[in-house]
Amino acid sequence: MSKLMLVDDDPTTTDLLKLLMELDGFDVHVVNRGGDVIAAAEAFQPEIILMDYHLTDMHGVDVLRDLRVHPTLSQLPVVIGSGMNVEDEVMAAGATMFLVKPYEPSDLSPLFKRLIG
Repeated sequence: MSKLMLVDDDPTTTDLLKLLMELDGFDVHVVNRGGDVIAAAEAFQPEIILMDYHLTDMHGVDVLRDLRVHPTLSQLPVVIGSGMNVEDEVMAAGATMFLVKPYEPSDLSPLFKRLIG
């Protein structure tokens, strides 16, 4: 079972995505604050992270930068989603992929499985 970490501060979004990804066979852990991602990722050991750009306490791109310098998490695939045009910023920070929100939930599982390899 592949391990997916969802990072988003919108409970409606995380509840729906968690349910859909679990139905597709993922073990899903939800994190609502950017400041909690490193500790949660160290504990959960996800194979991929889907993170919103706008979080309550910080931007997802700042979390991504922290992940990219972390000794054990730096190579983790991270997909960042936003409804704003921030693709250049997140890709320059080291994102594996950028998704424009709203995205089609049914497209996520095949994408994640491909990125996990």
